[in-house]
Parts: sequence; structure tokens; C-alpha cells
Amino acid sequence: GLTYSKCEMQMPAVFSDLYCLFLEAEGFKEQGNAFYVKKDYAEAFNFYTKAIDLCPKNASYYGNRAATLMMLSRYREALEDSQQAVRLDDTFMKGHMREGKCHLLLGNAMAASRCFQKVQELEPENSQVQQELKSAESILEFERLAEISFEKRDFRMVVFCMDRALQSASACHRFKVLKAECLALLGRYPEAQSVASDILRMDSTNGDALYVRGLCLYYEDCIDKAVQFFVQALRMAPDHEKARLACRNAKALKAKKEEGNKAFKEGSYEEAYDLYSEALTIDPNNIKTNAKLYCNRATVGSKLNKLDQAIEDCTKAIKLDETYIKAYMRRAQCYMDTEQYEEAVRDYEKVYQTEKTKEHKSLLKNAQLELKKSKRKDYYKVLGVEKNATEDEIKKAYRKRALMHHPDRHSGASAEVQKEEEKKFKEVGEAFTVLSDPKKKSRYDSGHDLEDDDMNMENTEIYTMYRISATQYREMNFFFFFFFFFFGHIVQP
Repeated sequence: GLTYSKCEMQMPAVFSDLYCLFLEAEGFKEQGNAFYVKKDYAEAFNFYTKAIDLCPKNASYYGNRAATLMMLSRYREALEDSQQAVRLDDTFMKGHMREGKCHLLLGNAMAASRCFQKVQELEPENSQVQQELKSAESILEFERLAEISFEKRDFRMVVFCMDRALQSASACHRFKVLKAECLALLGRYPEAQSVASDILRMDSTNGDALYVRGLCLYYEDCIDKAVQFFVQALRMAPDHEKARLACRNAKALKAKKEEGNKAFKEGSYEEAYDLYSEALTIDPNNIKTNAKLYCNRATVGSKLNKLDQAIEDCTKAIKLDETYIKAYMRRAQCYMDTEQYEEAVRDYEKVYQTEKTKEHKSLLKNAQLELKKSKRKDYYKVLGVEKNATEDEIKKAYRKRALMHHPDRHSGASAEVQKEEEKKFKEVGEAFTVLSDPKKKSRYDSGHDLEDDDMNMENTEIYTMYRISATQYREMNFFFFFFFFFFGHIVQP
């Protein structure tokens, strides 16, 4: 309820103009009270203002208008009226209480505590003030925890602390800005933007909120727009160190990234690699831009045949941004180039699940095919030839490998060595069976399964079709010896 102070109860001895003014002011106050009860706070504010204009030294008028301003969520104005009320009447308990509540809502817990302690002095039995003091103490504790957590980069804890503090200090822009900044640092940009925008709707010149808006844009890789907000924040608050640092980092990051892109386009891959590496040191907090930089460096690394490093950079990019399809694509290609087909299939599956395009489906099928092929015997490796080897090259390689692993050549070796060489000799025969037959070779290259009879020939068939007798072996051995001995001497200087 609204109250009367001591001064308004003191009736003048002589009827005068001053007394008339007082009565008129009282009439306005009563009208204000009526509108206040009806929750028409805007009209109540108007009538309390009229009362104050007539009697500017009446503490209760300021107290009542302060109560109205609080209901209108105009807490800074309410604070000023409450302070004026207690300046006029230091024993005005409700004035001190409202001043304390305004301080609390605005996040100044220390000042709020002093006001509530004054209320305790005036009314020791006041139960409400005990609860308000506990709220002030809680806010101070959450502020302390938030400061420690911010230094430890535990931004989630800071958000938690600010949420709890804002339950009592709902009008504190400082707490809201700190929460928004930490949301941005956590990558929760829409939430951070929402908090900052709410503040700017109430105070378009708030440098902290402008800084947070810029920070969100900066972390979303909208660097040019971010710089505009940082510059605006510095215009509103020239000493805003965070905005100054962020603006400098944004400009440096953009410049270094563009230099790297230019070097890459010009084919200066080593230079581009170094420039992207330098850019990555500018701001570790810029997750989205750094993810792109890692992916760019991976692209350069693949050009430089640093495939393992490229895979590592793609992994770092994905760790920073799990939705970054380009990084999955780049890593999958690197896995393909290094014949790590299972990993490539996994990445292409992730890509195709996210974006079901014909291109992604084709890439996934190709990786699955290569994986399937990789689990069979690699007949090209068995013969020691490239996949584009000609028919003559395959025949020559077969003869050479057959000679190398022929059982007669290893007749004097241990039983274990003989068994191993015999196995290799059979594999050479299998490889030649497939690669020398155009149809089988085509099916093998395309990843089709071959019949067991074709893929794994029985010992008798191999020896029947591709047997090199002991006599032939000795003749071939003599021929190679004579060839290398004779021509080896000819080519010597």
C-alpha cells in the first residue's frame, strides 16, 4: 500500500496559498492511488507527477511514483525517485525498501544490501527484508562464481550463474550481456543474439550489447558486418577493450585468410599453407572461421601430398563444427587417396545422410566398391604391376614372379619357407588367371565377385596350366644368368 509521510500530516496554522497547493497535490495523489489500484500505472504516474510538481518536497509522492515506475519496469527512474524520497525523509522505510529493490533488480547487490540494512534499523521485525537480504547475498555469490568460471573458460557455468542471478536481478543489463557473451563463446549464437537484441530495444546505445551482436556475427564468419558493430560499440563506449580487441582480430583474420586464398589460387601452396597456419593462431575462440581455415589448410595439404596432415586438419575442422560437410568430403577423399576405405565410407555415409544428392550417392557407392575390392587379394600387387598395366607387362611380371617363387628354386630351404613360397607361387598363378583374361579382369576391376573356381584354382590346375618344370626352370635360370652377365659387361664404361 501507498503511505503518507510525516510532512504531509502537518497541517498549516493559517489557511494560505501553500495549503491550497497541498490540498490540490493531495487530490492528484488520491487520483493516482485510484489508478494504481486499477493497475492503470501510466495514468497513476501522470497524477503522481502532477502532485510532485505542486509539492516537490513531499517524500511520499516520490515514493508512490517510484512504486508506479517499478510496475512499468522503469527501474532506473524508480531508483531515482526512491533516492529522492529518502533524501527528503531518511525515516521513510518504504522509500529505502523500494530503493533496495531497484538496486537488486538492476544487479547492484551491494547497494541493495545497504538499503535493506537501513530498513532493518527502522523496522527490526520486518520479515520481508530478511528475504531481500538473502536474495542480495545470493546474487553476490553467483557473481563471484561467474567471475571464477569465466577465467577458467567454463562458459556453461557462467550462463548457469547468470540465469540464477537474473531471477532476482531481471533488469540487470550487465548480467544479460555476460550471459549473451558466454552463449556466443559456446556457439549458441541465436540465443546470444536474442539476449543482445532485447537489451538494444531498450537501450540502442548499449556498447556491451552492440559488442555481443558483433561477436555473434564474427563467430558466424560474417566478419564485415561484425566489424560494423564493433566500431559502433566503440563509438558508444570508446574504452570498450573487448570490442577493440575483437575488431582488431576480425580485421586481421579476414586479411590473413584472404592472403591464403590468393596464394592458393596462384598455386603457391607452401605459402598458402603457412598463411592459413598463421590465421589459425589469431583467435582460438572463432570456431566457425577456424573450422574453415583447417579445411582450407587440408586442401592445401592434399595438394602438397601431406595426406596424413590433411586428414588431421579435417578432423580438427569437424571437431569444431560437426555440421561442416565440406570437411567430411575433404577427409573422405584423403582416406580414399590413402586407401583407408572403411573410414572413407563412414564419412561419405555421414555426408549422404545429411545431403542426399546424386553426387554424394555416387561417391558413397564408389567408396563402398573400393572397400569391397580392398578386402580381396590385390592381384596387381601380387604380380607387382600397376592397375593400368598392359597385357605384355602382366605376362612379363607373371614370368618373373613365377620364377621367383617356383618351388624348385626353394627346394633346399626349410619346410616353412617352402610352404610360404608355394603359397605365393599359387597366388601368382591365380593373379595371372584373372588378369590375363579380359573378361575376368574387367569383372575384377569393377568389383564383381568371381566364381570360386576362377578365383581359387586347385593346385593341379595351376601346375597343369602354369607349371614350370625343373628343366625349364634351370634353362630360364641359365638364360637370365647369361643375359645379365653378357649385357652387364657391355654397358659397363
